[in-house]
Amino acid sequence: MNRRRVQIVILCEDKQQEVFARHFLKKRGFILDRNLRIEICPKGAGEQFVRKRYPAEVKAYRSKNYLSGILVVLIDADKKTMEERLNQLDEALSENSQLVRQPKEAIAIFIPKRNIETWIHYLQDETVDQETEYSKLNNESGCKPYVENLVNQCYQGLNDNAPPSLQAACEELQRILPLLNTYER
Repeated sequence: MNRRRVQIVILCEDKQQEVFARHFLKKRGFILDRNLRIEICPKGAGEQFVRKRYPAEVKAYRSKNYLSGILVVLIDADKKTMEERLNQLDEALSENSQLVRQPKEAIAIFIPKRNIETWIHYLQDETVDQETEYSKLNNESGCKPYVENLVNQCYQGLNDNAPPSLQAACEELQRILPLLNTYER
């Protein structure tokens, strides 16, 4: 079978989400050189940037041979539920005359509740809830050892005390991985 490099686009709110996603993909074996494009909020409301940019990125994903690409979207739930954020993204597509995300599309949406720092603090073996706003790391790359733990935990199964949004993220990952089996990583 002819294997191709997978084209990856990461659409995210901030540098911390970018570093988290990039390191996770790297640890999963994806080649992150010329085949990676990052769309990150330059400044301001990150979740609004992701919601507004999402239809354009989905359109670009669908316009190419999308069987050789992945769109990775990170958007904080903040005070909303994960379902509310997913609905907002679906509405953004509908308003742009596009179909909502389809099950066979390699469009992965990860929605940390409250924000990505909730996941990072959990991965540091802290007890967390999804309502508290946890402190940011002094250096975004400080999350890398914890992301490595997550790579293993997603396949071995998260602990029962894992944040539900992180459980959902691992399920989302399991959903898209079978779609990527023919790609060169």
